[in-house]
Amino acid sequence: IIPTILFVIFSRFNIRQETRYMLLGNALLSDLIYLLFYTLSAALNAAHVHLPKEACVLLLFLLAVAYCGGLFTAAAMVLDTYIAILFPLRYIAILTPSRTKKIIVLLWMCSGAFPGIFFLVLSSTHSFVACSLEMCSVPVILILTLNGTDAVKLCFWLSTTVIFLCLSLIFCCYAVLYFKTKQSGIWESICSRASVTFLMHNTVLFFYLFPLLALFVESFLCINIVIRLQTGMWVSLTVCNVLMILPKVLFPFLYGLRYREISASLKSMVRRKHLRLV
Repeated sequence: IIPTILFVIFSRFNIRQETRYMLLGNALLSDLIYLLFYTLSAALNAAHVHLPKEACVLLLFLLAVAYCGGLFTAAAMVLDTYIAILFPLRYIAILTPSRTKKIIVLLWMCSGAFPGIFFLVLSSTHSFVACSLEMCSVPVILILTLNGTDAVKLCFWLSTTVIFLCLSLIFCCYAVLYFKTKQSGIWESICSRASVTFLMHNTVLFFYLFPLLALFVESFLCINIVIRLQTGMWVSLTVCNVLMILPKVLFPFLYGLRYREISASLKSMVRRKHLRLV
């Protein structure tokens, strides 16, 4: 469904000129890249194919960039909704199409900068030695980080702090939107469009937050030697292979298909008989 929604967004001029659709397309593109590279990594590990050190580093770096891109774009989508609801008369002047494109470029630059600094520290401290010997996967990087130098651990905690700040920003914006629009009457019915949309947004936010929280707790327990290394690896594999994939699977259905223009375009593509306007 992700390539189909992306085709609808980029093939329709009136759709791709709107800020919300450009941000949605960027988020879906980030999720698609992440899913493709993660599937490639899982397939290579299942086939017991040992990648060279440089290829392993590049694959893990692209996974980190795609994940950060999706997370930062989700935060930008929340800010876009926040501005659209609280400043409706100034929304078009604040977020013009050209300014939105610059914001998307800035998001990709930030998505590459944070993992880039982290991977440079790992490379300078020679913490990538095990990548050429063991399977090339995200849990391997987590274990290397937790058993690395103080500089590597500092980068890990800084990256975790940035991610949680983004998620906190998303949660705060949703909370402000709820209290600002509480008196407008759109929350009276539990089945109203606003209530269902708000519930879906919080569901996706929970699935983004819970895996990171689980990794944070598991990392803390591993550092304090509360759980064994093998147990920590199993927890990391479960979180990375299941919990971190769920929000990227739910995102196109809960966000993309909720927009009337996209759903109408998809229906017109699969409809056999086109209606003519008289």
